[in-house]
Amino acid sequence: MKASDPRKNPDPGDERVNLELALRMTEAAVRQAIREGAPISVAVVDEGGNLVSFQRMDGAEISGPVLAPGKAYTSVALRRPTAGLARPMAWGGELAGLAGGRFVAVGGGIPLWADYGEGERVVGGVGVSGGTVAQDVACAEAAALVWRTR
Repeated sequence: MKASDPRKNPDPGDERVNLELALRMTEAAVRQAIREGAPISVAVVDEGGNLVSFQRMDGAEISGPVLAPGKAYTSVALRRPTAGLARPMAWGGELAGLAGGRFVAVGGGIPLWADYGEGERVVGGVGVSGGTVAQDVACAEAAALVWRTR
């Protein structure tokens, strides 16, 4: 690809989720899903929770196209992984009332961080749905590793 290709970040120091990177992340999640034996759906979103890349494996559940982007969005909006959100989002919890809509309180969503340290910020998220919670988390971690080692 040429440097002017709009799918790539024009500046190597640019800390945004772009299409090329998002595609690599979804592929990493799918590879992990194959190892796990879990047909999944995987979504990568940008810092605004907007979908950048999505893949649904053959045989994946019909809920995946809703849940995977929802998990990615939730991880960006709340700046934390979705694993462990069930209790805070339940009635009486600190985040009660958020469950539903685009918010998903099930493991498999991981925020993507940039500028670790003083200027750290969430620049995107990955969400996986289709396996057990542990499988979804493992696949999301595989995708997030692509971000961390880019």
